[in-house]
Amino acid sequence: MNIHEKYIKRCIELAKNGLGKTYPNPLVGSVIVLNNTIIGEGWHRKAGEAHAEVNAINSVKDKSQLKEATIYVSLEPCSHYGKTPPCANLIVANGIKNVVIGSIDANSKVSGRGVAHLKNNGCNVIAGVLESECAALNKRFFTFHNKKRPFVLLKWAETKDGFLDRLRTNASENLPNWISNRYSQQMAHKMRAVEQAILVGTNTALNDNPSLTARSWGGSNPIRIVLDRSLKIPLHYNLLDKSNKTIVLTENNVVENSVENLLLETINFSKNIPKQICGVLYKHEIQSVIIEGGAQTLQSFIDANLWDEAFVFVGNTLFKEGLEAPKIKKAPLEIKKISSDTLKIYKN
Repeated sequence: MNIHEKYIKRCIELAKNGLGKTYPNPLVGSVIVLNNTIIGEGWHRKAGEAHAEVNAINSVKDKSQLKEATIYVSLEPCSHYGKTPPCANLIVANGIKNVVIGSIDANSKVSGRGVAHLKNNGCNVIAGVLESECAALNKRFFTFHNKKRPFVLLKWAETKDGFLDRLRTNASENLPNWISNRYSQQMAHKMRAVEQAILVGTNTALNDNPSLTARSWGGSNPIRIVLDRSLKIPLHYNLLDKSNKTIVLTENNVVENSVENLLLETINFSKNIPKQICGVLYKHEIQSVIIEGGAQTLQSFIDANLWDEAFVFVGNTLFKEGLEAPKIKKAPLEIKKISSDTLKIYKN
């Protein structure tokens, strides 16, 4: 690891502090180094607040040191006016002549322009240090801007014999049949706090009456997305309680009936549903979504090859019969033990 990689790695570590809090902005970390010593550092904490470079510069006690220092940043400094002024301008204004960047920004408003502004104002710029690691840090942001869709994560729990649910004998039995242990459930709630949205199908909503909150982990609740073709989910169910932003995807042309925190969007259920879902989410500037159920919805994303990662929790239990779990025709990239459960992680 060379000296530039060392400090970009620190930028990545700092940036991760903003996971789940910076949407629609990317995760960014920055450090300022003089004579092989970090004299300032910062990260982007929340959309609308100061960017990483601003926080790093503000943390330097003796601003006269900046003219001899090097600023490291995991993502290209912005060059446009948004809710905050351009960071590239700030770097130039503070006389910082040496800039090392991890990856170039995917946003067309920024891409390459930040570097150009710095070079045009006499800065020495090195870009592409630990580029793949910095791109992976912002996989949601890059997917949204490059592929015009959210980063799609599939998540489900299945029994050792491959079932998602028992056979339901009572229509009013709207409680989940827990498969995974409490540690796996807490990890699933951590995912909800990090990702921007979560989606379930009609049967999951009716059978489990879920809240889809991050109640077992600190952080924001995700935007809730639910498929309800004929609007048959009862209004008193948790998903429709208006406590958190919820988007209902329906075939009924009733968008005008949307109210605060409960939005209705029309899609065609006879065509490519996963693609249409991604289109609606892109329209709402949603950068990542967890597809949590049910089996048909999950399998439709797999069959459409419209997914990026999958997290399959295998519980230490048997149902012997029931609703079969989705099938991914590839080997998991990673397998972890979570107490009595097994977590299989797939990447597409």
